[in-house]
Amino acid sequence: MAIEVSDSAREWLKRKGGVATVRLSPRHGCCGGGADIAVAEARAPDDPACYTRVEFEGLSLYIDPTLVGQGLRVNVAGFLGMGHLFVEGVSPTRS
Repeated sequence: MAIEVSDSAREWLKRKGGVATVRLSPRHGCCGGGADIAVAEARAPDDPACYTRVEFEGLSLYIDPTLVGQGLRVNVAGFLGMGHLFVEGVSPTRS
């Protein structure tokens, strides 16, 4: 499987429209260093053609091709309906 989605994240995403994007997001350090961190968002990407699309249990997942097959897991945290997605299982990288 290209990516794993927890049961709670799957249900949360279905309530939010059933679409998620998993991509790398640059983070910059104070002294010029940086890392690319995997993030998940409950929306389609701006340019879907640049992503690998996977249909999975009622969800449409758009995954950055460099993250496919990396053993990632999308989960959700939060309470009182104020949740947010996060990605587990990948080390930060620098492109």
